[in-house]
Parts: sequence; structure tokens; C-alpha cells
Amino acid sequence: MKAAIITIGDELLIGQVVDTNSVFLSQKLETLGCKVVEKVSIADSREAILYTMSRYQNQVDLVIMTGGLGPTKDDVTKKTFVEYFNDKLVRNHEVYLHVKRLLEEFYKRPISEINELQADVPSQATILFNNSGTAPGMLIQKEQTTFVSLPGVPSEMRQIVTEKLVPYIQKNFALQNIYHHTIVTVGVGESLLAEKIAEWENQLASVGVTLAYLPQLGAVRLRLSKVGSIQEDVESIVKAEVEKVKPLISDCMVSEDETQGLVEIIIELLKKKKKTIAFAESCTGGLFTQRFAEKEGASDFLQGGAVTYATESKVSVLGVSQTTIDRYTVVSEEVAKEMALGAQSIYQSDYAISTTGNAGPTKGDSDKEVGTVCIGVATPSGVKTQTFLLGQPRSRVIELAIQKGLLMIFEELKKE
Repeated sequence: MKAAIITIGDELLIGQVVDTNSVFLSQKLETLGCKVVEKVSIADSREAILYTMSRYQNQVDLVIMTGGLGPTKDDVTKKTFVEYFNDKLVRNHEVYLHVKRLLEEFYKRPISEINELQADVPSQATILFNNSGTAPGMLIQKEQTTFVSLPGVPSEMRQIVTEKLVPYIQKNFALQNIYHHTIVTVGVGESLLAEKIAEWENQLASVGVTLAYLPQLGAVRLRLSKVGSIQEDVESIVKAEVEKVKPLISDCMVSEDETQGLVEIIIELLKKKKKTIAFAESCTGGLFTQRFAEKEGASDFLQGGAVTYATESKVSVLGVSQTTIDRYTVVSEEVAKEMALGAQSIYQSDYAISTTGNAGPTKGDSDKEVGTVCIGVATPSGVKTQTFLLGQPRSRVIELAIQKGLLMIFEELKKE
């Protein structure tokens, strides 16, 4: 089964509103075994809607449209929907009573003529009732394609999809089972990872398994997928391939939970070892600490964090030696080492991470190249430091510094 998603609204095209509807719809359809072949955002105009609907006619099994169903004159989707099917609008009594009750009981005002128009729907349409809003969803089949028009308000759209559309799809379409399995790797780039598993990847097509590389800063997720008629067979084949690839990536594989990032994995290790962590930050400005503090149960593993941005605060708060700063500059592995040890001592933590660098765009209290970051990791057995040249812009330097620090502490936790 193939589907296309159309999001309607000029506000989407000019970037005034972020399109979250298509993301939600893609996720829902994927879990049903329906392949989304295309997503498009278009203007709230008759011409754009008619053209796009006709483009998908008989090319996909299902087209889901969101947006443009309001009562105001600039919302033209319903009128265009009617025109496309050569239909007419009729008053739906159930929808009318719902709109009337919603306005009178919730908004404390009588129904107006413009609100009454919300109850006018195409005569051919199957109504997908909207319990939380005034605009109902509408579904009409034409030849080989089923078209669905939904309100653009995310909460209303999600409720209609979950309560009305999903059961309709399950009942009326021939769906296949789909299974995904994700492996999380860290510390290795996408190209190098591809080299490590090339021979294994080449044979996946023979068993109908597809592989996707999902890279992000500091990690690459490998997603194995298979579609089939019998769920148990689909899962069995994918899991067999997972077991084959594990020995090839044992040095960089950290999890089979796609919801886990490196922060979650480190927290899991800290909890397992009953250890704690603290932070001493300069160029990362407290963002490193925040990644851990925002997690549930942070008090079990996080001791604290100090943002010592100014050179003076590194000395007065963390106890970094002024002599060390004068000799090596504030952006140096020597200073990073003393910062990490200072945080470890102040917060009485098992581990501590420090960051000091020139994030840019101009140099601070150091003559080191812009983009230079020094990171220290204090452990129960010593301190490891490393220098990175992370380029520009500033936001990228900060994010990369956090990812490099996460990899460093992960390696230490894994060793110990």
C-alpha cells in the first residue's frame, strides 16, 4: 500500500509554522505497513490543491491532506475537494449539532452563520468525526485512490487519525507487516562503518532486508527493515541479520534501543556502576550539564556543574592555577585537566568532564585558533585530556564539543 501526504497552507511555505502534521502521519502510516512515497506542502489555493490531487490520482492508494478546512474565506480546501469529485455540499445534522454544542457550552456564544458552514460536507464523503473541533475530516474514494481531508490543527488531526482513520485503513486496505530493528553505534563515521559491514550489507537483498544509515553527531544508527505478510517471519529474518552483524561492529555498537542517544547510554552505565558525574564548563556554557540534568532521576547520577566562562572564575571557583594559565593559556589541555579535577573535588563525584575553548567567532582569552576546544575527563584512576579543532560556526563547535566529551566519558566508563 502506497500513500502520499499533502499539507496545505501558505504559513507552511513561508516558514511561519513548522509542519509537524506530516511527521505524525508518516509515523502512523509506517506502523500500519503503509509506505509513504511522497510528502508535499502546497499553497492554500484552488489551483495548487486540484493539481496536486490529480497528480496522485491512481498513483497511490491513499492521499491524506491536512489544512485549509476553517470557516474563513481564505480556507478553500473543502470547496476544492467538492469540485475535484464533481460533488455538492450538504448540511450534516450530526456535525451541525456538535458545532452548536461546542460553541454554546465551551465558548459560551451562539452558533453563527459562518460556523454553521462547518457542518456542510460533500454528499459523497464518509465523515471522520472531529470530537475536539468544528471541522470534520472527510474521506472520498475516486477510482483507485482514497482521498482524506483533515483539519490542520495538530491536536484535532491526531485525534481523528487515531480514532477514525487508522481503524478505517485497517479495515479497508490490504496491509503488510513491517518490522524495524535499530542498532546504535558511536565513535565511528558513516563511511568507515559502511566499510566494516560491506560484505554483510551486500547479501541483505537476498533475504529482502533493507538497511538505512541514520548519522548524527557522534553516532550512527543502523536501521534494518523488512516487509512481509507474516509478522513472525519478518521479525525472525531481521533478528537473524542483526546477530550476523553484531560481531562486525562490536567495538562501536552500544545499544539496540533506537530511543537511546549517547547521553542515555552513559547515564545507564553510571547507574549500573553506581557512579556519579560532574561538569566544569567554559565554552559549552552549561549545555553539557543540561543534557544530564534534564533526564529523569538526575539526582541519582549528577552531582553538579560549574559554568566558569571567565578566566578568573576558573581560578577562583575551580582552583585552576594561574601559573598554569599563564604558561599554557586558558585553552589548553593543562587547564582542562585542572578544571576536571576541580569539579571532581568540589562536587565529590566519581567522574568529571571539563571544556575550555575558543568557540568563536573571535578569540577570547587565548591566542589559540578559533574552533579549538580542549576537553578533560577525570576518572577514579586519573585524568584524560584531548584537543579538538572543530571549525565554525560557533553553534557547531559547541555541539561537537559536547559530542566529543560524551565519547570520551563513554570510553572511560566502558573500560572501567
